[in-house]
Amino acid sequence: MKKLLSILLVFAMAVSFAACGGTGSSTPASTGSTPASTPAGDSQPAAGGIPADQIKVGVIHLSDPAEGSGYTYTHDQGIVGMQANLGLADSQIVRKVKVDDTDAAAIETAITECIEEGCNIIFATSWGYMDTCEALAAEYPEVIFSHGTGYKSNGTNMNHYFGRIYQARYLAGIAAGMKTESNKIGFVAAMGQENGEVTSGVNAFAMGVASVNPDAKVFVSVTNSWFDPEGEKQAAEALIANGCDVIGQHCDTPNPQTAAEEHGVWGVGYNSDMTKDAPGATLTSVMWDWSVYYTKAVQNVIDGTWKAGEKVEDYFGDMADGLITLGTINEGLCAEGTVAAIDEVKAKIVAGEWDVFDGKTEIEDNKGEMHTLEGADYGSCDWYYKTVSVL
Repeated sequence: MKKLLSILLVFAMAVSFAACGGTGSSTPASTGSTPASTPAGDSQPAAGGIPADQIKVGVIHLSDPAEGSGYTYTHDQGIVGMQANLGLADSQIVRKVKVDDTDAAAIETAITECIEEGCNIIFATSWGYMDTCEALAAEYPEVIFSHGTGYKSNGTNMNHYFGRIYQARYLAGIAAGMKTESNKIGFVAAMGQENGEVTSGVNAFAMGVASVNPDAKVFVSVTNSWFDPEGEKQAAEALIANGCDVIGQHCDTPNPQTAAEEHGVWGVGYNSDMTKDAPGATLTSVMWDWSVYYTKAVQNVIDGTWKAGEKVEDYFGDMADGLITLGTINEGLCAEGTVAAIDEVKAKIVAGEWDVFDGKTEIEDNKGEMHTLEGADYGSCDWYYKTVSVL
């Protein structure tokens, strides 16, 4: 069945390649975002490209965007922004939600359904989707697989995408370090020290804290799950019970922030702006604008810059290109001078004058050993900064 499907898809794509470009007639969903580029349908696609009104985009989500906050919501807002930027119709977006990233069969089913519905490019947004994407990319070479947060790619029809989120984490650490009164700051982590994505972020946050408050310590509580609403709340509460009065996080839901508010302490959100979830606690939020990448990726497929079987490049964005940002800074909660302190460092990062991980500066871990780390190699980070310990 899969072999037959592959043949039919090749034929369908060959027809689409021969067709003329044009703007889709459907009205795109309103997002309130400013278009990042001129809608692709206004011009003919390059040789090998897919006309904007014929492209179809698949998205595999870990939870439901309707939750209105957190990881999946933020990725889907990026898809919505991309759709508006490129003028795509609702029918050109295929979403698969609540796909457990520990269930290989469920992942394969969701991705295969996207292929059967004619998707030319599929964004798989969770770490646990990586191996299934790799296997299916080999089986369906005419489809582009774009995997978020992982590290695998083949250069021809599968890439990975992520960014220097540690830049915003460092800035958030400044807010936390200036606010704490107990000098004990908590961090709810989805994965343990062996996961470089999470660990490098913990370290950047702790380094930001130390830059303004060298006496403060950061305590990590690990949930061992990318999405565990109850576990995330329990981890935050355990940190608070241990005396932590600011709670940072690398996990999906706003529950650490709402727990902080319930217990009269403060926090730093992640993914989406969590001041709306816990306005009495959230100092600021470490955020992504995924529309920056999704717009670029789909535009590349439309233009033929990326063509399945020939060329698909990895992506690693930063604050300078707008992928990474810091949410609302709640000046009513933050310590005096927080905004100025953050703005000073942010300006240096955006200008390229300084970065948290530059591959040259030696960083001491909590065992007294020294390391260097270049940001793009975040996945290799398996050590904690000197002020970090596990609860």
